[in-house]
Amino acid sequence: MKRILGALAIVLLLSGYSASAATLYIDPGMTTISRGDALKISVRLDTDEAAEECINAVEGVVAFTGPITPVDISLGDSIFSMWVEPPTINEKTKEITFAGGIPNGYCGRVDGDPRLTNNIFDIIVRAQSIMPSDGKEVVATASFTNQTLGYLNDGLGTKATMAYTPSNITVLGTMNSEVLDPWTEEIQADNQRPQPFSIQLQKDERAFGGKYYISFNTTDKQTGIDHYEIIEENLSQFLSFTWGGTNTPWREARSPYVLRDQTLNSTIRVRAIDKAGNEYVATLVPDESMRSTSLNQVLSYVLVGLLLIASVGFIVYVARRKRRLKEAAQQAELDAIQQSYQTYDQ
Repeated sequence: MKRILGALAIVLLLSGYSASAATLYIDPGMTTISRGDALKISVRLDTDEAAEECINAVEGVVAFTGPITPVDISLGDSIFSMWVEPPTINEKTKEITFAGGIPNGYCGRVDGDPRLTNNIFDIIVRAQSIMPSDGKEVVATASFTNQTLGYLNDGLGTKATMAYTPSNITVLGTMNSEVLDPWTEEIQADNQRPQPFSIQLQKDERAFGGKYYISFNTTDKQTGIDHYEIIEENLSQFLSFTWGGTNTPWREARSPYVLRDQTLNSTIRVRAIDKAGNEYVATLVPDESMRSTSLNQVLSYVLVGLLLIASVGFIVYVARRKRRLKEAAQQAELDAIQQSYQTYDQ
């Protein structure tokens, strides 16, 4: 009897712990849309605030079944500020992979804030226009696979005990007179550029082989950041000459980014572009004391020197040629005068 009571107590304790464990869920958990309509759903995180539980990283996969397809991602309201792998859609498998976190961890809703402050990212899904069920409604799902894990903010990378809740989306067999697409409307209404940010120049012998790299991050509170682009424009090397700056292309990249110009003789610009195409450009000019001489600089100096030598040589050549022509003209004039005197004497 004691063993049974002891086992029951353990089950109750474990059950209580499981109920209060962190939960990763998709919101709304249940909803209905019509054929062809778009819908925004959210991946959210709840923690056990009573146990002062904090989660600082989550990685995983969201899989979709049935007549819905993920078409876009928004990080506009995300509580995560660091992404090892930003949410990425695989169109063939209808899955979204992601891995991100927040320094010091997420410990629950901010006191005094009535909103849900637990958004990791939003997913825009669209229902198929043509249904395989001859007009009948079909239940589609968005759920987490067993590859999804959470980690405690304990400095040890301890895996958290997590519960996972999917979303069931009923897709009606009928279509509305007009296709509902609130996400497109939201993008069209977004006329605000991303939040200003700065570029951090860093170097660590333990990272990227000791090379210089930059880190950056910003937010866009409407539609979210779509991507970042980077350009390294070579600084002016001599007077008004700029070597290669006008032909340098923007490259899509993400933080952290290893600089191509390790001599730091470039102006570094990072452009953040949101889903609506609004942008903000941050600029960093490395301190002159950090720069080193590059091969391009040496070649530039040599080229400028050769141009100066060639210019001086050309000027000297032209001056000498003019002087020789002038002397030849004067001599010809003297010869003509002497010839006229000789003719007169005869």
